[in-house]
Amino acid sequence: MTKNTKKIVTTALVAAIYATLTLVLGAISYGPIQFRISEIMVLLPFIRKDYIWGLTIGCFLANIIGPYGAPDIILGTTATFLSVYAVYLTSKIMKGNKYALLVASFWPTVINAIIIGAMLNIFVGMPLILAMLQVGFGQFVVITIIAVPLYKSLEKKYFKLLENAF
Repeated sequence: MTKNTKKIVTTALVAAIYATLTLVLGAISYGPIQFRISEIMVLLPFIRKDYIWGLTIGCFLANIIGPYGAPDIILGTTATFLSVYAVYLTSKIMKGNKYALLVASFWPTVINAIIIGAMLNIFVGMPLILAMLQVGFGQFVVITIIAVPLYKSLEKKYFKLLENAF
């Protein structure tokens, strides 16, 4: 398999897993307090930059079918792209720092709280601060509380496979 073929297949696989997890668990994936289990994957760019596109496309696909329509397709996808890019940048800037992963895990919480909180305020009429706090809470639980320890437990055994996926 050529390198480009591996990139396309891996990107498609990541996108499919993200979108499928979001849609199958739709009852908890959308709304002001959302626990998108697929968001566990947003730490993948900490390993390799190449995961950014799969996650962004996966979010886009999940938001096409989601309940918020065009605003979520545009703003939700943008929030995911900015989040995963910030995770990647943190891995580079703080390389070797034992707190880098923890710091990286805060970006999706903050970025989504701001962007999706504002979207819910503008398009659904939720109070801005409440919407931001609720979105941020869901992101924090899934990414910092669940994904960081999961990542750490899998790091030594499986991450060489993920690094070599491309």
